[in-house]
Amino acid sequence: MEQGLEVALTDLQSSWNNVRHHTEEISSDRLLVRRGQAFNITLYFRNRGFQPGLDNIIFVAETVDSVYLDSEPQRQEYVVNDYGFIYQGNKNWIRPCPWNYGQFEENIIDICLELLDKSLNFQIDPATDCALRGSPVYISRVVCAMINSNDDNGVLNGNWSENYLDGINPAEWTGSVAILKQWHATGCQPVRYGQCWVFAAIMCTVMRCLGIPTRVITNFDSGHDTDGNLIIDEYYDSTGRILKNKKKDTVWNFHVWNECWMARKDLPPGYGGWQVLDATPQETSNGLYCCGPASVRAIKEGEVDLNYDTAFAFSMVNADCMSWLVYGGKEQKIHRDTNTVGNFISTKSIQSDERDDITENYKYIEGSPQERLVFTKALQKLKAGRSEGPHKADLQRSTPVPPNGDGPWSLHMPSLRPSDVVQVSLKFQLLDPPNMGQDIRFVLLALNMSLQFKYLKVNLSAQSLLHDGSPLPPFWQDTAFITLSPEEAKTHSCKIPYSQYSQYLSTDKLIRISALGEEKSSPEKILVDKIITLAYPGIMINVLGAAIVNQPLSIQVLFSNPLSEHVADCVLTVEGSGLFKKQQRVLIGVLKPQHRASITLETVPFKSGQRQIQANLRSNKFKDIKGYRNVYVDLRL
Repeated sequence: MEQGLEVALTDLQSSWNNVRHHTEEISSDRLLVRRGQAFNITLYFRNRGFQPGLDNIIFVAETVDSVYLDSEPQRQEYVVNDYGFIYQGNKNWIRPCPWNYGQFEENIIDICLELLDKSLNFQIDPATDCALRGSPVYISRVVCAMINSNDDNGVLNGNWSENYLDGINPAEWTGSVAILKQWHATGCQPVRYGQCWVFAAIMCTVMRCLGIPTRVITNFDSGHDTDGNLIIDEYYDSTGRILKNKKKDTVWNFHVWNECWMARKDLPPGYGGWQVLDATPQETSNGLYCCGPASVRAIKEGEVDLNYDTAFAFSMVNADCMSWLVYGGKEQKIHRDTNTVGNFISTKSIQSDERDDITENYKYIEGSPQERLVFTKALQKLKAGRSEGPHKADLQRSTPVPPNGDGPWSLHMPSLRPSDVVQVSLKFQLLDPPNMGQDIRFVLLALNMSLQFKYLKVNLSAQSLLHDGSPLPPFWQDTAFITLSPEEAKTHSCKIPYSQYSQYLSTDKLIRISALGEEKSSPEKILVDKIITLAYPGIMINVLGAAIVNQPLSIQVLFSNPLSEHVADCVLTVEGSGLFKKQQRVLIGVLKPQHRASITLETVPFKSGQRQIQANLRSNKFKDIKGYRNVYVDLRL
């Protein structure tokens, strides 16, 4: 009888396979293959050679590719690309923030696997957790919960307090690699600090590293509806300033989350594809601070009863906004706006540095009959779910109906705008670009749309905002008395000096100017506001000479102090996957007023292809002057 084969050596052909599976940047020594794609191994036998027809070798590897994208350009962008842009600012001034995802950098794959092993799921039941790791729905929820540290020793501590003395201001980060490596090096202690775009960027790195197509999404004017009625209540005083919300409802100036591509066999057909995942700790989901995956198509169609957290995701892009005037201990409804929430939903375009607007993926055109029908359907589903739940009595007690009867479950169309009733419109217009260090000049435009005289009293105010919508105290106020002839337009000029706003400015550099107008013959109040994001001049980066793998390269970084005062504690950070082995930190010290400076860094690129350099300058007066430069690195001369 022929002796059976004895395997002496198995060659996993790691280098050859990894190139074909686009994992060679992670390692050439370890086998790293992607689901749904063939790979080769070679078996060497000890006792004799393999004899076809006599010997039979069975090799079993079972995978289901539930994260497969048909498009090669999409696979390159959402799995392989290791840099990108995260959009910030406001809906009228959208700016790209460059980011180094670095999913192929040294040790990142091991840190991502460590992250899975540190999850509560693995700690409680390792066998079940490992058995479920083939499910992208499961693994995305685990990663989402582990990015924040609210329930566990997750990667990042969130902080919106403006006090970052014991950590890093979230605005200073330019990449994920430094954060993940710090978390690993400190024994998995949460890194201080992050806000929404940092949470989303870290999750993008981890998910791309694990082979799940992922992109970063920014939603401008993003709703945070805490009581699940799809209405964001905002409260104002008689000067027009926004008040802290007792219900914690807010409209974030922008909010950032992720979309991951996956099949959803746990949902009805048609709801696979892009799924919302939000690692920013806002509300709990099944007891943990994570959100999603929620089908983007389900959000658009108002199917808010589908898993996971679809109702919350729907409110972020399509809640209505109710404005209330608070005076004398009473609340007066000003207006219900159906268009405020969810604007210019943005992500980086495929293989391009341009912005891609994907708002139509999330909702029908604002104000269209279809959009209102979807909103009504979502409200009805939420109401049915609440009334059938165990806390029905609590719900009824906690949602009092306003005096005018327009309750939280009202399906009415939005009310007339006060300006339509009074027939006077108010509007702000900036006279200059809002640059940091300069006075802010603007006018209030008042237009009488009627054939009668109008006598207006307008209270104006300015206050800083955090990007999550939290208001800071007002620092500027004005009152205007305006008389308008029939169909007349007038302007009221305003100026806020830098010396006045500089000491009140938040890291987010947001100023909200508002006007609350009343006409003496009408009880209606007209409220208008404008969000201003103050801009810095960016960092310029020049690459001096050709970029070639393993050849020295000089990089010039030019920056300036935009202010008319000295700034101290200046630190420049520079990084870029495949270009720098680690983040570069250069201590600059003091910069004189309006001073321009440059430094030259030397590096040796170690990976070929399209790369990006990201830079940030911080000081005691500003935290996030940024710049970037794309670089193509050749393999040889």
